[in-house]
Amino acid sequence: MDHREKSDRRLLLWFFAVATAVKLLLIPSSRSTDFEVHRNWLAITNSLPLTKWYFDETSQWTLDYPPFFAYFERFLSIFARLVDPRIVDLQSGLDYNAESVIYFQRISVIVSDLCLLYGVYRLTRKLEPLKRNLICALVIWSPGLLIVDHIHFQYNGFLLGWLLLSISFLQEGRDLLGGFLFAVLLCFKHLFAVTAPVYFVYLLRHYCWSGLVTGFRRLVTIGAVVVAVFAAAYGPFIYHGQIQQVISRMFPFGRGLCHAYWAPNFWVFYIILDKGLAVLLRKLGYEIQIPSASFTGGLVGDSSPFAVLPQITPLTTFAMVLLAISPCLIKAWKKPQSGLVARWVAYAYTCGFLFGWHVHEKASLHFTIPLAIVAVQSLEDAKHYFLVSIVSCYSLYPLLYEPQEYPIKVLLLLLHSVVMWLGFAAQYTDYKAQKKETSEIKSKFRIGCFEKSYLMGLIIVEIVSQFLHPYFLGDKLPFLPLMLISTYCTVGIMYSWIWQLRKILT
Repeated sequence: MDHREKSDRRLLLWFFAVATAVKLLLIPSSRSTDFEVHRNWLAITNSLPLTKWYFDETSQWTLDYPPFFAYFERFLSIFARLVDPRIVDLQSGLDYNAESVIYFQRISVIVSDLCLLYGVYRLTRKLEPLKRNLICALVIWSPGLLIVDHIHFQYNGFLLGWLLLSISFLQEGRDLLGGFLFAVLLCFKHLFAVTAPVYFVYLLRHYCWSGLVTGFRRLVTIGAVVVAVFAAAYGPFIYHGQIQQVISRMFPFGRGLCHAYWAPNFWVFYIILDKGLAVLLRKLGYEIQIPSASFTGGLVGDSSPFAVLPQITPLTTFAMVLLAISPCLIKAWKKPQSGLVARWVAYAYTCGFLFGWHVHEKASLHFTIPLAIVAVQSLEDAKHYFLVSIVSCYSLYPLLYEPQEYPIKVLLLLLHSVVMWLGFAAQYTDYKAQKKETSEIKSKFRIGCFEKSYLMGLIIVEIVSQFLHPYFLGDKLPFLPLMLISTYCTVGIMYSWIWQLRKILT
């Protein structure tokens, strides 16, 4: 057993080493505004006392993550100052783009991915080799993480590592530690709270529902653990009377219903329907005021209300997300099995992505990474993951708009597709057929006609967006390709949501 564990660890490290080599090659790639956002957070947490972190407005990129992430930035800033003091200078560091800051921030993301590595290790260490290796490849080599974290720039791998660690402990029956880690994650990034109802119901039913005395003791214990975590995070700000300011930064509802890149979710259809009805009613003679923001204008939000359909508020989206998650909550209460936690978590994040307020396209990582764990459980799960992971990755294409980045994102998606196909084909091949000399070995992994047609449609969408639109329309309707990509990918994500819901209910 020791020899096997050592071999497994070496193979896992090999996966990570290959991924690290690719990430190092991507260091010179273009950077999004998130790069300057995180550099400014380094400066805020290093230059100012804690009492001013959530009040500083030196830059437009103000601190809007929970306190644990602010502490994480403060920790990184110690090393940033040693590398180049200007990185953490609140004034002269604005829009600083020297090689020192580029290499420091890029490498900080790479090193923080060790958390993801450990999460994958704990989740897969008891699985059979083929399943374990496949999950490692799907998660550690995830093209979505490479695009979002190591080109666009964020720390999703680090945060998802905490999520995978939490799930791993729940699957082992160590509910208290799993709940503790999830509470820590929420204090790093509050957007992970979408699946909090799943954790609450599961832990209440699986951990606390065991007799009056024992159940009450466990309820108090886990409650105390969660309170302690949040006290460690928010305690200093409560002490200084700043909790209202912290909350207002974390939940900027004024940003509007949709993000500028239009994540492929339900609200894309809602917006299109509103625009279509507005145009139709105007032609019929009705006086309909067209909102200033549109699919050719940019962000749709509070400043640009819908023309015909009812206005959507944050409370509306919250109710829709909770309603969508409710079948999963009922299932978790009736059948609290640890082996189903990853599936429930993925489903909850899918609901949040589809119906949430101001959703970023990058949030698709929240459900595609847990779904990689589920993908090895059955042939149908593998087929579903093959489709939804490709759709999720393709929906991230608009993030990389520089011409020199085009071959990178295409190659990443193609390689990912090949790895998935070969991995699933190997897992679901009946090797018993080798015993028959005349029998041809065939894999059971095949995607259906609908899935094939839909994936072929992605190629058509890309040809239209990338080549035909600029050739025929030039600079006209610049947001048309983005609208086309978001709308088409929404169909795939909606299909995935319905598929997951059906799987949970059966």
